[in-house]
Amino acid sequence: MSDNSSNEISSQSVDLLHQAYGRLKGQIRKVIVGQDDVIEQLLIALFSQGHCLLEGVPGLAKTLMISTLARSLSMTFSRIQFTPDLMPADITGTDVLQENRSTGQREFRFIPGPLFHNVVLADEINRTPPKTQAALLEAMQERQVTVGQTIHKLSVPFFVLATQNPIEQEGTYSLPEAQQDRFMFKVFVRYPSFEEERMIARQTTSNMKFDVEGVLTAEQVTEIQTTVRQVPISDHVINYTLALVRQTRVGEPGTPEWINQWLAWGAGPRAVQNLLLGAKTRALLSGRTVVSTDDIQKLAAPVLRHRIVPNFTAESEGITSDRVIERLIQETPARESELSSDPRFGKIFAA
Repeated sequence: MSDNSSNEISSQSVDLLHQAYGRLKGQIRKVIVGQDDVIEQLLIALFSQGHCLLEGVPGLAKTLMISTLARSLSMTFSRIQFTPDLMPADITGTDVLQENRSTGQREFRFIPGPLFHNVVLADEINRTPPKTQAALLEAMQERQVTVGQTIHKLSVPFFVLATQNPIEQEGTYSLPEAQQDRFMFKVFVRYPSFEEERMIARQTTSNMKFDVEGVLTAEQVTEIQTTVRQVPISDHVINYTLALVRQTRVGEPGTPEWINQWLAWGAGPRAVQNLLLGAKTRALLSGRTVVSTDDIQKLAAPVLRHRIVPNFTAESEGITSDRVIERLIQETPARESELSSDPRFGKIFAA
C-alpha cells in the first residue's frame, strides 16, 4: 500500500527537474572541483525545505560552494560571519527611529538584517553565543523573526547553511543536540583527491574565470519543494525508515544490545521525517517517482550523524556516529519479507 496523497506527478515534470539538476551541477562544477556528494546533499536539502550544517577544516571552499550554488539558482545570498560579539539584532534586523519628512513626526522603521535573503551562509556558527545561535535557529524553524511586537516573514525559499570548524574549539559555543536537530543534514566536507587538488591548484593560480548562469528561479525552487511532497512512498519504505531510526533509541524494545552499549541518546521523529523527504527529493533528482530503501540508505549518514550521541564507552573505542549508522544499515533487512518476519523488528513495530 502506498501514500497516494499526490495523485500524479507527470513524467514530463520529472524529466524537466532531472535535466535542471544536471544543469545545476554543471554550473557549480565550473567553479567547484569535486565534492559531488556534498553538492548533491545541499541540493536535496534545499528542495526538501531543509537546512544544512557543514563541517570541514578551513580552505575547502565551503563559502565559495554556497555562493556559487546561490548564483546558479538566481537567488539572493548573504554571508554572516559569526563572532563572539554578534547580537541577535545583527542578524534579524532592528527597528530604527526615523523622522517622517512629510509629517515631521518620528516613527520606528524596520531595517531587515542579513537573514532576509534566500540563501544564508552562517559562517562558523559555533563562534557566537547561544543567544544569537537561538535567534538563527528560531528563524530556520519558523521562517520568520519577531522584532519588538511585530512578526516579519522571511524570504521564500529560505535556506540556511551553517559551517563549523572541527579543529579549533577554543572560545567556541558548541551547538546543543536539540539545536543541531533543526538541521536536516550534517554534511562533512572532506579533503579533495589528488587529481582534484591538482585541478584546484591549476585553476586558482591562473587567470581562469567562469561565468555561472542561473538555472532555476526562486519561484521554480518553491514549485519543486511543493512537488517533492507529492511523491508517493510505500509502506515498506516507511517501515524500513522507522526500523532504522527506532533502533537508535537506547533501552527501547528491539534495540540491539550493541546500541545500548555504544549510544547515550538516539534519534527522534524528525530524523524519520527528514529521511523520507530527502529520499523523495533524491528519487526525483534521479528521474524517478519511486522511492527505494537505497535512497534511505544513501541519506542515513547526513541525517542521523548529528542526532545520535555516542557514549564514553564508544568514544574510548574510537566508535563514531558514522560507524554506528553503517552497522545499522548492514543489520537492517532491506527486503520487505525479511523485515516483516524478523522477530526483533516485530518488537520495534509493536512498541
